[in-house]
Amino acid sequence: MVELTRKQREIEKRTAEILRVARPILIAEGFQGLSMDRVAAQMEYAKGTIYNHFPNKEEIVLALAVESMELRRSLFELSSIIDGPARLRMMALGSACEFFTQHCTDDFVLEQWVRNQGIWDKSSEKSQNLIRECEGRCMAIVAGIVCDAIDSNELTLPDTLSPEELVFGFWAINYGSQILTFTSPSLPSLGINNPANAIRIHCCTLLNGFDWQPYMAQSRYFQEMDSLIERLQPRYWALKNEQKQRTNA
Repeated sequence: MVELTRKQREIEKRTAEILRVARPILIAEGFQGLSMDRVAAQMEYAKGTIYNHFPNKEEIVLALAVESMELRRSLFELSSIIDGPARLRMMALGSACEFFTQHCTDDFVLEQWVRNQGIWDKSSEKSQNLIRECEGRCMAIVAGIVCDAIDSNELTLPDTLSPEELVFGFWAINYGSQILTFTSPSLPSLGINNPANAIRIHCCTLLNGFDWQPYMAQSRYFQEMDSLIERLQPRYWALKNEQKQRTNA
């Protein structure tokens, strides 16, 4: 491990402080509420000091998104190594998604800002590559479980579908549904009263549809998911609290 110089430690500390100040502004007031002037004023620094660390506020947004995506990745890694067949490990990832959406709502909001084309286009290639790396590491965790299932003969994919493409299906169901749940207050009026249960049902149906063993009736699937959440949630909270301590340090 390379030891940082005093100047490097000071730069890291100030960068972390900028992100700590910017985070609640972006969450509460959105991109328009965030400005370099406002961050500088709250920190009692000259605006030029902020620009020494971030060339624009788009870079701040991507840096905050990376922090949130790293929390998601940590939850995925924890879920992926539980004991049990690959299908149960895949379901554990589903429990991590539920936890992230329900109990890490600020991080879920921060993740969404990288989908804004205007913000993305004004960010640096270096920051964009960090986002791609974070997403790629999450994808690799999930795809690794699919490959384990194939290797253990729990799952046989058609020749027309790669493990990553199967993961894309789960991603679309979970992530897409969670975004709709988070941003669509009209869901109850559309007859969607329990979107979290609906996501579980769709995932169970997808797993069974690909004949991923062991086959589970819907009732058993729900029981297993509830058991996984009870088992893993204390460890999820520990990871979330660790991240909170780092971002508030």
